[in-house]
Amino acid sequence: MRKLNRITVVGASLAGLRAVQALRREGFEGELTLIGAEAHTPYNRPPLSKSVLQGDDDVSLPGAEELGEDWLRGRLAVSLDPTGKAVTLDDGSAVHYDGLVIATGARPRRLADHPEGVHTLRTIDDSLALRAELNAGHQRVVVIGGGFIGGEVASTAQALGHQVTLVDSAPHPMLTAFGADTARWLAQHHRSNGVELISGTRVVGFEGGPRVTAVRLSDGRSIPADLVVAGMGVTPNTEWLESSGLTLNDGVVCDATLYAQGASDIVAAGDVVRWPHGLYGDALVRVEHWSNANDQGTVAALNLLAGPENAKPFADLPSFATHVHGARIQSAGLPHLADEAMLVAGAFEEGRFAVGLARNGVLVGAVAVNSPKDLIRLKRGITSGSPLGAVPA
Repeated sequence: MRKLNRITVVGASLAGLRAVQALRREGFEGELTLIGAEAHTPYNRPPLSKSVLQGDDDVSLPGAEELGEDWLRGRLAVSLDPTGKAVTLDDGSAVHYDGLVIATGARPRRLADHPEGVHTLRTIDDSLALRAELNAGHQRVVVIGGGFIGGEVASTAQALGHQVTLVDSAPHPMLTAFGADTARWLAQHHRSNGVELISGTRVVGFEGGPRVTAVRLSDGRSIPADLVVAGMGVTPNTEWLESSGLTLNDGVVCDATLYAQGASDIVAAGDVVRWPHGLYGDALVRVEHWSNANDQGTVAALNLLAGPENAKPFADLPSFATHVHGARIQSAGLPHLADEAMLVAGAFEEGRFAVGLARNGVLVGAVAVNSPKDLIRLKRGITSGSPLGAVPA
């Protein structure tokens, strides 16, 4: 372990928390500063679009209680000076470091005009505000975007008794993430559970004022809405780094060991990092899943302590799980890279199946619905570079 006296972690969500825990576990005895934009103790985000909306306030994140009160809450990093080794905060103060972990995550994309009644969902405050609106009796809910957040919110709102319309620009929700076959199944799954699905068109604006009354679609239609949830993906929080000289391209561009390109004292982790993945020919990837942030925070911190010459590449297999209308949907790898798919277990019409996805005949991703054991088999195949037709038993 190289000698570092002051380590600063910017970002107090999952990746940042795991970095702090790893540093303490490894015996780092120097000055450790954690900077968090929110006033809350780090919390678990996956429940925000599901159980929190249904009234369960448990978003506890194991290990968060270890932080105590000795960290910077409600402070936003506004710039970085790598030469002077300083992070400037929104109150004008500067935090100096010998080693830096960037874990500033991402924020939801927004349309230009968001009237009252239009929500995004990223923080616990967002979730509580949306829950209050759902409980206030706003019956017609329009969800923009059929991705992970949009699908979960649509499922939750429908289960709470609301009239839900899901608008997605792709021919089927999750087409890129799951592949055509599973995306078609998901579209039918939404419809069979009472969600009106409008595919292949975009929301271009809102009607009403001061409160939204409808959403306008690119095909000219207007859909009545009492409440709108915009789940249109996220943008990595890198604005504060624009004058730093670090390479920014849909995130902080790092090497395989999570060191920022050209830096020997800066690492990054979580939704904000883009790095070459060893399982995929060192293709640059950015992964927004919980498990990635959980694991990367630890590895980035350990690599910072080890130094660039002793750092280990991060090549964990991306994985994700969600529940939509009672179905457990899991994915692994990078299905969007595939040019071929094959059903390897179950049947679509039974709502229990697994699909392997391959590029040039080699597994690169997998999706399973209510079939966790089959996903485990496929994950082994992806990590071992198995051909699509030779999935391990």
